[in-house]
Amino acid sequence: MSVYTKTGDKGYTSLYTGERVPKNSLRVKAYGTIDEANAALAMVRAACTNERVREIVLQLQKNNGMLMGDLASVGQPAMINEASVDVIEALIDEVEGKIPPFTGFLIPGETPAGAYLDLARTIIRRAERIMLDLLAEEPDNVHESNRLYVNRLSDLCFVLMRLEENR
Repeated sequence: MSVYTKTGDKGYTSLYTGERVPKNSLRVKAYGTIDEANAALAMVRAACTNERVREIVLQLQKNNGMLMGDLASVGQPAMINEASVDVIEALIDEVEGKIPPFTGFLIPGETPAGAYLDLARTIIRRAERIMLDLLAEEPDNVHESNRLYVNRLSDLCFVLMRLEENR
């Protein structure tokens, strides 16, 4: 099978659930932005020096695949659910237990992986804003657990950056 199908040549794409939508729809922008974040997380994993950070990031990349699936589907149960949010919160608690309390502004970039984590964090924040726009447009077609997960995911990237940069 070729990587090109020509089915999107007129500016439309198919969701997992079969609906055809414009490629610039909020739904496509939301899962596309999570895909961008996943690329930044791949850079983190390739560059990080902390093995625990690498393990966590690999799991986040896998979860982001399910999150993109949720966002590319309409009327399906959430794969990223409340338990997924609980796992992210537990990871934040774990990492915060390994770093000094946050006391003020900091500038990321002490390490390449720290800079990539900050990039991932900002991309995830953009995805969250797009998801909020999508929620306003399609209130019954965005899982609350997805929105909460994305909010916590950006927080996790922040604390992972601090751990990777030993702050």
